[in-house]
Amino acid sequence: MKETIERLLSELEGVRCKTLREVEDMRVHYLGKKGEITKLFDEFRTVAPEMKKEFGRKLNELKQLAAAKIDELRETVSVQEDTAAPKRDMTMPGDAFELGSRHPVSIVRQEIVDIFRKFGYDVAEGPEIEDDRHVFEALNFPPDHPARDMQDTFFVSVGHPNPLLLRTHTSSVQVRTMENARPPIRVVCPGRVFRNEAVSARAHCIFHQVEGLYIDRNVTFADLKQAILLFAREMFGPDTRIRMRPSYFPFTEPSSEVDVSCNICKGKGCNVCKGTGWLEILGCGMVDPNVLEASGIDSREYSGFAFGMGVERIAMLKWQVNDLRHYFENDMRFLHEFSTAVEV
Repeated sequence: MKETIERLLSELEGVRCKTLREVEDMRVHYLGKKGEITKLFDEFRTVAPEMKKEFGRKLNELKQLAAAKIDELRETVSVQEDTAAPKRDMTMPGDAFELGSRHPVSIVRQEIVDIFRKFGYDVAEGPEIEDDRHVFEALNFPPDHPARDMQDTFFVSVGHPNPLLLRTHTSSVQVRTMENARPPIRVVCPGRVFRNEAVSARAHCIFHQVEGLYIDRNVTFADLKQAILLFAREMFGPDTRIRMRPSYFPFTEPSSEVDVSCNICKGKGCNVCKGTGWLEILGCGMVDPNVLEASGIDSREYSGFAFGMGVERIAMLKWQVNDLRHYFENDMRFLHEFSTAVEV
């Protein structure tokens, strides 16, 4: 052991390193878990008791010398590498970061909300996990009503009278607004909704809606038509025309589907509008008196209208996107196309 210690002392005196990597290799060679000095400390256990004091002192001196040598080499090599490295010009401009942009669905949603804000509508929001009452019952969906089958629902809990579910429309926010506010009520309700549907180019199990509600005295269908027409012209251009087709929704009566004149072919017919010159954008109608009464509003004194539209649908028409799945795949090539749609 004495000869080994003397040999290691001699080696340490002559060690030279040129890089920090070599310094680290040296540290591992001598002081690592399987290093030369570490092995000597393991052998120290077998030294005779009367020799332990002498060899213990020499081992500690060897370890301290090795640690000091490593620190000295590390500092020297670091200075040499800094001196050899090319100098940086701190006045040079930095590397440019690529700016992101808002998602096309977020752009259209905000545009829709901004349009209705100009018309005096407030924004109302509510929970995505809702109960059966706010999603169905208060909107004139009795438990056995066939209209419940129109919306395949993701249930969170079942087995009790008011189960929890992922909301299938933002009409639940309208119900909560009517429960907690007195007329006049004028709100739009943007949000994410969920339906158990097969994912395809035209449908998805997750999508976004903006629904609107206006309740006051003497509100008529003519008010509804004018509100939809003003919105369509703000969104698609001043020459946009609308047409309203009779439809059915449990929470409105009468109800209507609304089409706008195709902004691509100007109503002449193309592959986007399938040659009809019209594109469907939303559903609407006068609020059913049962819905008003369920939320504590006197239907003999007040009336109102409601409407709802899919944000992805509006975005598809606005930018001529032919596949709904593009909005959810996070393909940067697709998203970069909208980087100039808004100011970043």
